[in-house]
Amino acid sequence: MASLDRVKVLVLGDSGVGKSSLVHLICQGQVLGNPSWTVGCSVDVRVQDYKEGTPEEKTFYIELWDVGGSVGSSSSVKSTRAVFYNSVNGIILVHDLTNKKSSQNLYRWSMEALNKDSSPTGVIVSNGDYDREQFAENTVPLLLIGTKFDQIPENKRSEVLTRTAFLSEDFNAEEINLIPGFTDRKRFNFKSLHYD
Repeated sequence: MASLDRVKVLVLGDSGVGKSSLVHLICQGQVLGNPSWTVGCSVDVRVQDYKEGTPEEKTFYIELWDVGGSVGSSSSVKSTRAVFYNSVNGIILVHDLTNKKSSQNLYRWSMEALNKDSSPTGVIVSNGDYDREQFAENTVPLLLIGTKFDQIPENKRSEVLTRTAFLSEDFNAEEINLIPGFTDRKRFNFKSLHYD
């Protein structure tokens, strides 16, 4: 058997947005029945065939690092999480579509993970304070995933989706909004991730 190339993908976002459930769905192909809080970091893996059936076919060992979403009130929380941010090949930013604060906090999460965080832990960085140019040369692929779409009232969905479109534009990221009952593993591919 050929050796597998390792790809490390961080899964970041506030507590309770559904990161653990998402990782379980991607790796196990089933909904997580009773999720619990992640303390520190939890790593799950998935084997992914890239360009299956072509001469460029390659198999990757994808590690999804589900980092606990506690904001914390001290810099020690942030510095403890920093050990998980080394040698990253991609970042999935997860937010709860019913919780605007979790969407706003993605700016802080991205700055923290990409070592560009100049604001103290726990400070919300709104898109008005976010300078897209600071990440213009970012080579780490980002994916923005919104959860709990089904919990948004029908008359508010358009407004929420417009807001999240601006988020994905700010991050220069692809965007997926999850709908309950969505368990098709083939839709979760990592073909845009590059491994050197």
